[in-house]
Formats: sequence, C-alpha cells, structure tokens
Amino acid sequence: MNRVNIILTAIFVILTGCHRQESRLDLDVSNVTVDPVRIHRYDQALFTISPGRLASELNRLKPGFPFFLGTDLTDTTKLEAMREYLTNTRNQEFYRATEKKYPDMLNVEKELTEAFRHLRYYFPDAPIPRIYTYISGGEYDSPVRIFDSVLLIALDAYLGADFKPYAAEGLPFYRIRRMEQDYLLPDCISAMEHSFYPSRYPGNTLLDQMIGAGKRIYFIDAMIPAYPDRFKIGYTSEQMAWAEKNESQVWAVMIENRLLYSTSGNVIRTFLADGPFTADFSAESPPRLGEFIGWQIVKAWMERNDNSSLEAVLSEPDAQKILAGSKYKPDK
Repeated sequence: MNRVNIILTAIFVILTGCHRQESRLDLDVSNVTVDPVRIHRYDQALFTISPGRLASELNRLKPGFPFFLGTDLTDTTKLEAMREYLTNTRNQEFYRATEKKYPDMLNVEKELTEAFRHLRYYFPDAPIPRIYTYISGGEYDSPVRIFDSVLLIALDAYLGADFKPYAAEGLPFYRIRRMEQDYLLPDCISAMEHSFYPSRYPGNTLLDQMIGAGKRIYFIDAMIPAYPDRFKIGYTSEQMAWAEKNESQVWAVMIENRLLYSTSGNVIRTFLADGPFTADFSAESPPRLGEFIGWQIVKAWMERNDNSSLEAVLSEPDAQKILAGSKYKPDK
C-alpha cells in the first residue's frame, strides 16, 4: 500500500509540475534584484498638519513630497485652494476611511516589489517609479496615474464596495464593486503598461481593439502571474467563471456574424465598453468580453511562439498576424 501511495504521489508531482510549466509566465524571478518598494503616504502627511499654520507646515513637508509641493508656497491663491481641500468635509471623511482601511501599505509594497522583479526580468532597463498615495477628491476614472517616474495611487478610490459614500455620489454598482483593495495592484500595473506604450493606437476594427486590450491584460498577467485572473481584468468570480465557460460561444458569435473586422461603433462598444454585462449575452455575462477574448488570443500566441519576447508581442501592430499565429480555437 505504501508503495502504491508513493507511485501515485510521484505521478501527481510529475503532472502538476508539467502543468506549471505550461505557461510562459511561470517564472522564478527570485534572483532579479530590485530595491524594496516603499510607498510614500502624502495623504497621511498632509491631513495631519494644522490648517492654521498651513504655509510653514507645507514648507516642512516640501522636501519629502516635491511632486505635490514643488511650487510657490507663498502664493496666497494656492494656499487658499489647499486650505479648502484640507477642510472639505468630503475629503476629511474619505481620509479617515483610508486611515482605517490602510493603516500601512506593507502588503501592497511587497506585492509591488515582486511585480517589479518581473518587470526587470522582461525589461532590464525599466525605471522603477517613486510611489505616493493621496486623496484625490473623487478622481475615480484614473485612480492610478503615472507622471514620468512618479506613480500616484488615489486611496479614496479603493475603500471597498460597502463604502456607502460611493453610492451616494452616484457611482454605478459595476464600478463600485471594483473599488476594492484587490484591484489596486492590477490597476498599478495597468497604469505602468500605458506609460510604456503611450502612443500605441490600435486600428479601427473590433479585432484591432480586442488585441490591443488583450495586450494590456497580458502585460498585467506577466507582471503578477500568481494573482487571481479575475482581478487582472476586473471581473467578479462569477463573471470570470461565465467567461471561461462560454468562451467558445462568444467566439462563435463573433465568427458567425463576421464581427471581427467590423468598424461599427455599436459593435465595438458592445464588446469593449464597460458596464454591468455584455448586451448581446445574458445579464450574467461580464462586460468587455472582447477584452477577455483578446487576452486569450494574445496568451495563445505567446504560448505558441517560444522565441518571441513580451516586448515583441506588445509592439506588434498587426492584430491579424497575432490572431493567425495564435491558432486560437477555444474548447467547446
């Protein structure tokens, strides 16, 4: 009996080992050296100063936060704008909520450090940004932004789906459910991908747009391969399960209706616009199914082209070439 167990265990190890090696993204980056990430809390520094001593307090903070405070702090108009920002009841409420939810950023710092190891593996000369958190005052459309070598995280955009002020501000639930801490890391990587390829404009067809979106998700996948896939694309677990189960059906609809080369704005919005679901399918379907399919096509292309680099697929302008080379055909 012991011998049987040993044999079964050996078979399991071999099979699972082979499974792990199926993906090109399964890498050991432990030998890639990067400095540990430190996130600088501009939100904490700013909201703990005294508005009554605003000018002197801002000058005290200026050396540590030149990106935010590298300006003329004697300008009365700017000082008054800062005072209004700090005394705004909405901003104060959101700051208190961020302090409760994010007393520190240790986990995010560890996750970003690991992501940057992957970044340097693929792009050895890639710059590592200096990272700040802040209270945006409601800049929800771009909760993570990059300016040159600075990455900004609006913590007030990640307070959780149960944070009642979001609904009070009129945000739709499909947006609110992604305002969780679990989406913060993928959003950081997505912003970095955009900073690497700011001038990459996909073509006008649905296929062009799908492949362009798929490249962005694949970049996130490459930087944080062990992270749950649903957060990389912004799905719930139920939406991710639906997309995986119905992948062949979605592809069949695109092929049978000759949609891949459509330039119709309605068609492209149907498959790539954000929303509660994809209109041509059930209410249980996730939005942006074109993005999901584009991701699978890019992934298939990379798995079939061992000699191609991540940079090569991200820079390849020909969506048709990627589709043909992927030999993409989802299982029914």
